[in-house]
Amino acid sequence: MKKKLLALILAGVLALSLAACGGGSGAGDSAPAGADAGTQEPADSGNDAGTVYQVGISQYVTHDALDAATKGFQDALNELLPGQVKFDYQNAANDPATCATIATSFVSKNVDLIMANATPALQAAAAATSDIPILGTSVTEYGVAFSIDNFSGTVGGNISGTSDLAPLDQQAEMIREWYPDAKNIGLLYCSNEANSQYQVDTVQRYLEDMGYTCTQFAFSDSNDVAAVCQTAVDASDVLYIPTDNTAASNTPIVDNICRGNIPVFCGEEGICAGCGIATLSISYYDIGYKTGEMAADILTGKADISTMPIEYAPEFVKKYNPPMCEALNLTVPEGYEAIG
Repeated sequence: MKKKLLALILAGVLALSLAACGGGSGAGDSAPAGADAGTQEPADSGNDAGTVYQVGISQYVTHDALDAATKGFQDALNELLPGQVKFDYQNAANDPATCATIATSFVSKNVDLIMANATPALQAAAAATSDIPILGTSVTEYGVAFSIDNFSGTVGGNISGTSDLAPLDQQAEMIREWYPDAKNIGLLYCSNEANSQYQVDTVQRYLEDMGYTCTQFAFSDSNDVAAVCQTAVDASDVLYIPTDNTAASNTPIVDNICRGNIPVFCGEEGICAGCGIATLSISYYDIGYKTGEMAADILTGKADISTMPIEYAPEFVKKYNPPMCEALNLTVPEGYEAIG
């Protein structure tokens, strides 16, 4: 009798134990040990907000225009992808060979996107990779940069970006507006910058159609800026400088030679602020910001870079440099804003 009672007790205990084990197989499972049930996400949540993108920035040289474009680019990405972008900023210090080294380093790091600020930086990045998306900014004409005949506005492949081109016909007209009676226009630029050559060639055609005599004065790098600039001043009534990175980084030299002696018209505001009297310019911050918007779409898969057309500045502003105009006792035409 005792044995039968003991067997019944053991059977009851076993049944209770099995019921307790079976309770873990339903929808009310508790989280595994060590896990926080309140923070678990599904295996495939579709949420990439935690992704961190590696973006390399190659800036050709330090000057106001390129600095503003880089800042706009970073601001846009930080606003659109907050906390998700890690920037690797590199400056080539006006050396094309260093641009190539920077681009190669970005490729070896397998960054998610390269922003190339200025034409030499863009060309170096394009030579380094055909796979990593590359966005240029502060690039005047992409067809010229890549020797594309009949450029349609879309580079294709892994390249797109924004342009800093202001209407060159209107820049030529600006010179006529200020100096209708001038005879000789000197075009001062760096011969190693393909887009500078493009600009002076184009502006020269417009100016010659207006009856001016134009002469190109090219320096090869910073070492001969002073000598070439002096030669240009001696032979010209007016100087024109396009959006040129080497000129932009040497405006104190140009200013020292030209201030009070000859008017200088410039392709962008940064150069004009340093040595010019007037410009028809764009906002480099704005084109940098637009480049950042394009980058956000590429990184998140919302856009295909191979089909993205080059974007241009939405507006152009006539500006003058008060100290330079005062040095030449100039009366500023209507419709110009002061740089300051």
